[in-house]
Amino acid sequence: MGSPTFQFKQFTIAHDRCAMKVGTDGVLVGAWAELPATGKVLDIGTGSGLIALMAAQRSPGIQVTGIDIVGEAVEQARENVAASPFQSRVEVRLQYLQELAATSERFDAIVCNPPFFEESLLPPEANRSLARHVQSLSFESLVAGTATLLREDGSFSTILPTSAFDRFRQLCVIKGLFLKRYRTVQGTARKAPKRVLATFCRQLCSWEEENPLILNDNGGRSCDYAALTGDFYLW
Repeated sequence: MGSPTFQFKQFTIAHDRCAMKVGTDGVLVGAWAELPATGKVLDIGTGSGLIALMAAQRSPGIQVTGIDIVGEAVEQARENVAASPFQSRVEVRLQYLQELAATSERFDAIVCNPPFFEESLLPPEANRSLARHVQSLSFESLVAGTATLLREDGSFSTILPTSAFDRFRQLCVIKGLFLKRYRTVQGTARKAPKRVLATFCRQLCSWEEENPLILNDNGGRSCDYAALTGDFYLW
């Protein structure tokens, strides 16, 4: 991921001024997240605008808002949006989640690739710290903001470390958000899952456990991984 740009099938992401570059986690949640056919979608911590643009590509009837608290990332995300076919349907704002939650605006779906390295040492770069650590957005703040901003019939999709999944799910339950579907992510069939893709909603229901997503098989991308991301990656 050393290149200053990453080319997808329908848009290009420049990410040299963003702390966190295009990576597997963002692509996975962007491709897997539950989206409505119409309505408003929020991408929390949009960074380069990757997930916002993926959402706009996947669902032509939606309007997408991406928010971030890092000015350089917001500027670059706006440039990426302006250079894409989806510029009329994607807006990027320099805004804290808590500020947005204090307004009357509401969303039909919310997507987030959150900072989650709660127990690791902070890297020296300030922007990277903001992007990767819960100093900038704790799980509690993310869940509280989402619970406020999500419409009654909306959905909230995210990606989490397996080690944090149970605690995050408990925080969601406290705020009236319940697990709807999830899928574990493994590097290979022999490795333990290290990520969980999860969708939450306001209705208490029996959740759906999807087949584990194995990224690599026999030295190459697995068929499931290729199928999930095939509309985006240039293979």
